[in-house]
Amino acid sequence: MKLLMMMFDGCPYCAQARSWMNELCKEDPRYAAVSVKTVDEHLEPEFADTLDYYNVPTYFLTDDEGKIIRKLHEGAATKEKIRAVFDAAL
Repeated sequence: MKLLMMMFDGCPYCAQARSWMNELCKEDPRYAAVSVKTVDEHLEPEFADTLDYYNVPTYFLTDDEGKIIRKLHEGAATKEKIRAVFDAAL
């Protein structure tokens, strides 16, 4: 399984989520093995418009071909919520 993270540059919630992602990958090597595709909704609005979300950051679980399986998290996060996203991808 893989993760798709919808975000945009300049979003403080997205920046915090990315910081927690980096921390978690340093704390647990299993998380570093999770493939995360990050998409800036401002740079790829056509793609973003095809997805069911309103707030960023939003994480989707995808299969190996990128097909969305389910939404895991939407909006402001905590480190524990990001951990749960990684756990779902494992």
